[in-house]
Amino acid sequence: MTKSKAIKHEALPDPFSDEYSRTVFGFWVYLLTDFMMFATIFAVYAVLHKNTFGGPGPRELFDLPMVLNQTWILLVATFFVGLGGASAHRNSRRAAITYFVFSFLLGVIFLWLQGCDMARLIEQGATWKSNGFLSSYYTLIGTFDVHIIFGLLWTIVLIFPVMKRGLDIVSVRRLTCLRMFWQFLNIVWIFIFSVVYLIGVAE
Repeated sequence: MTKSKAIKHEALPDPFSDEYSRTVFGFWVYLLTDFMMFATIFAVYAVLHKNTFGGPGPRELFDLPMVLNQTWILLVATFFVGLGGASAHRNSRRAAITYFVFSFLLGVIFLWLQGCDMARLIEQGATWKSNGFLSSYYTLIGTFDVHIIFGLLWTIVLIFPVMKRGLDIVSVRRLTCLRMFWQFLNIVWIFIFSVVYLIGVAE
């Protein structure tokens, strides 16, 4: 067996190995706890979303076309993350780096649009302290944005070693967890888009 073939074989983790399974299972447990946290914040929003105290509500404040653009960007970013994770498992270093870089750039664009949207609301006087509705809204969106920032930083931390040293079993396992994290955020955002924005504007 040549050296290149040996490296290629080493870079493909066995999904049934104990270490790989423990890592993925442990990360699933973390995502479950994160999901419970988001569920709690969603419950708070459900209770407070009508407490506007006479101020503007979701229909008056939300810019649905802007949010729809954010949704498409996040969906495409998550799609690229999935392709990047699959490329890493196939030991395709260049493709994995390319897809994760694309997802990173789209994540930055998503975060920038979120910042613009929040700045627009604040300029209209709709701040976190205005009423119960806005307090719960900013808490939910802010928590999600913190997760996006963490995902972007995590992408940088994992991709630079791959650029310098290539793929190995450890890096592929870590990129698998990163892929799971972005896919989890995509699911959470679908809930936010449906429950907060679509239903909010329709009410």
